[in-house]
Parts: sequence; structure tokens; C-alpha cells
Amino acid sequence: MRRALVSVSDKRGLDVLSQILIDTQVEVLSTGGTSKALAGHGVAVVKVSDYTGAPEILDGRVKTLHPTIHGGILALPTPEHDAERKLHGIAAIDLVVVNLYPFREVIRRPGATFDQAIENIDIGGPTMVRAAAKNWQRVAVVVDPDDYALLGEALRQNGNHLPEALRRHLARKAFAHTAAYDAAIANYLQGFDDAGEPRDADGLPEQLFVVGEAAGALRYGENPHQQAAVYSVPGVVEPASLPTAAQLQGKPLSYNNLLDADGAIALIRDLQPLGMAAAVLKHVSPCGAAVASRAGATLAEVYVHARACDPESAFGGIVALSQEVDEATAKELVSTFLEVIIAPAYSDAARAILKKKKNLRVLEMADLFADGGAAAPLRLRSIAGGLLGQREDRLGVGAAAGEVVSKRAPTPAELLDLEVGLRVCKAVRSNAIVIAKGGASIGIGGGQTSRVEAVRQATGRAGERAKGAVLASDAFFPFRDSIDGAAAAGITAIIQPGGSIRDAESIAAADEH
Repeated sequence: MRRALVSVSDKRGLDVLSQILIDTQVEVLSTGGTSKALAGHGVAVVKVSDYTGAPEILDGRVKTLHPTIHGGILALPTPEHDAERKLHGIAAIDLVVVNLYPFREVIRRPGATFDQAIENIDIGGPTMVRAAAKNWQRVAVVVDPDDYALLGEALRQNGNHLPEALRRHLARKAFAHTAAYDAAIANYLQGFDDAGEPRDADGLPEQLFVVGEAAGALRYGENPHQQAAVYSVPGVVEPASLPTAAQLQGKPLSYNNLLDADGAIALIRDLQPLGMAAAVLKHVSPCGAAVASRAGATLAEVYVHARACDPESAFGGIVALSQEVDEATAKELVSTFLEVIIAPAYSDAARAILKKKKNLRVLEMADLFADGGAAAPLRLRSIAGGLLGQREDRLGVGAAAGEVVSKRAPTPAELLDLEVGLRVCKAVRSNAIVIAKGGASIGIGGGQTSRVEAVRQATGRAGERAKGAVLASDAFFPFRDSIDGAAAAGITAIIQPGGSIRDAESIAAADEH
């Protein structure tokens, strides 16, 4: 290896790379800030503009786009290419170390403008990376600072040469790097219409580019015989991101933990506008939720009310909380076996208590309730041969805004319970029925193939507590039998979207009871 070209935006590990370049005694070509940084580490640098005889132009937009550079990278080790290179005075470049303008980091910044994003679209960098990766049989390309040590060790062991297997590995990584970069740009631009205005929140992209970067291997998937991993999606600006959440303690998160945690986050974000809240989930289904129903309520009390809905199912569940976890709440949390706890923060006293359960996974998400932006994120689900996509359900339907169709209007206390029930219903698999009382769910029926059976399940779980409680349904009642069953259990108010051809029968049944 005789000649290297280095141009990096990410300056991490530049001291390590500089020592490698010095030890191998290669000629080093570089640009702008990278050349200054390398020189600061003692590397003798030839500026690309001096090497090509062409100055950097257009405010630095054109630096390396020159035949002397790309001919040196793309030339094959053949007599014909060697002769043509020499004819044009082009020297071979054997190593390309390049990473790209920080486009993804820029668009994540609060208040980042469209123009700032555009200026951080790299042109010369991807061109060099792709050229070097294409010519991997002769040229090595490094896009990740974490690979500098690997590069140095390989050069030391192989007398300043890199083995074919490593060049192939680095080329594969380079193409993945540029593909992810281009996908982030394309996805960002699809958020704007042809006039440059943010696209309507209800719009869907014509093309979808999904790029995942491995954020961690999982022991197994939903079942022990299934392989699984978790991936982060670069360039996606979204609060409460699980792959990047701070895990304060406990065993690594499992596939099922992550699924449950995602559901818990969605539910607690729905409940939090009502006040202090707690949610308990298991197998992606709520088994309890509550909000503060009185002034002066504590987080510990709210959590206990949520857990009381179905304490047996709460065993081995996941808990999400809307406030900083204090000492009293931590004591209640460790009184039951739990898999995961999610909260925006934890007091020192709470941390000390939770640490006693060394396997308990504790996630701190400071941005748990951050604004998700105007456009609801696109949620994807794979099907054979394709993907289904829909916007996240952010419909803020409130009980107070509903139409009272019965003779009696709900009381203020019933309205709060109806609101809680409706929001919990959103997280329950249809057919879904939630019974609520005192700001907490007390009976949940979900995943049933008939609505009346979901009513039976929910009222059965609520038992005697159903007397004086309210009921929420995620869809209309096709027959009055559900109303009759609810009334028999002691339900005093119902909220449902309506739309059945037999709505009048259900309303009449409510008035009768």
C-alpha cells in the first residue's frame, strides 16, 4: 500500500488512524479540515487541490470530483489500466478512508432547517466510497472509525498489504453505509411536497426506504427456536425510541420485552394528558391502567390501582409510569415480579431499591412525552411479499367531546372513567371492552371474536367491582345483548363509537336500564 486518501467528517479515532498512516509510510492525500487534523497528529499531508492541480471551488462543494482522484481509485491492476494511468499522469490510490457529511445528525437537531439539511448532503464522499468499494480487489475502503484498529492490525500482520477477505468485508460495509445514507436523504425529502412545504400529516410516501442498523442481538425471538435482533432506524426523528433508550440495570431486553415495552410506551403516552398515570402490560396486552382521580394522589397509589385490575396477570409484566419514580413507588414495584420498568426518571432512593432486583430491566426515557411532530410516524408490518403501512393512531377522541345519546348524561366522575376506559381500549386487541372505576381499569376483555363475549370477559374479571363502574368499547355494539349484560353487572355508563344499524336498539336498552 503506497497511497491513501483520507476525508472524514467524523473525527473519532483520528489519532489511531494517524499512527497507522505514519507507520506504513504511505503518501496521504486529504482535504480541508481533515488535512489540518491529520497534520496536527504528525502526518505529512498532500492537499487534494495541490495533488490534482484543481482548487476547491463553490464554497467547498467540489473538492475531490476529479479524474486524477477517481482514476486512481477505479483503475484495475491490469497492464492496460496501468498504461492508461501513466499516460494521464494518474497514480494509484490504494486506501480510501472516508465518512460522510452528518446529514442524519443534522436533521435530528431541534429547529434544523431544510436548507441546513440540503447543505449536509455529501456528494464527493459517497462517490469516492462507492468507487473504492467497487474496486475492492485492489482498493481498501474504510467508512467506520471503529475499523481503524482492525485496519492497523491487518497491515502489521500482512506486511503493509490487506487480505482479500478484509477488503471484501470493508467494501460490503461501505455499500451499506452509502445505501443507508441515501435512504435517509430520500425519506427526509419525502416529508416535503413539491413546493418545499412539509407534507400533509395524512400523506404516505410513494416509495419507502427502510434501513435498519443492528442495535443488538437478542437471545431469541418470540420462541426459543427463532433467531432475532433489534434494529434502529437511522434518520428517523421520533421520541421514546426503544433501541436508543437508556437501560440503567438488568438483563438484556428480549424480543418479547421490546414488543411489550413498545405497547406500554404507547399506552402511557395516551394516558399522560389525563394526569399522573401508570400502565401494566403483558404479552402486548394491558392488564391494568390508572390515572390520578383525586388531588394529592401519589404515583405509588396510581400504580397500585393499575396493578389491582388484574394482579395475577401483572406478575412478570411490564410497567410504564408517567412521572419520576420515587422511593414509595419503587417499593411497590419490587413487591411484584416484573420484567421491565419504563419511566422518564428515577430518584436516587428509587434506584437504590430497584438495584436489589438485579435482573429487573429499568429503562429511563427522558423524552418519553416529547412532541412527536406534526406527521404521525409510519408504522409498518410485514406480510408475505410486502409491507403494510399506516400512520400511528393519534386520534385524540375524548369522552367530553362525545355525543350523549341516552336520556341521562354521565357525571364528571363517570366522564373521567369513560376517558380512561376509552384510552385503554385503544391498546387492547379487538374486540375490546374496558371497565373503569375511580380513574382505573378494573376489568379488561380483549381479543374476542364476539363483542358480547368481550363484555362477559371484562365484567367477569371486574366481578363485584363492576357495580357503579363504566364501560368502554372499541367498536359499535351490533346487538343490545352487550348493553343488557353490562347493565346486569352494574355498569352505569357506556362509551362507544356507534355506527351499527341497530344503534337505536342499544340506546333504547341503555335507557331501559
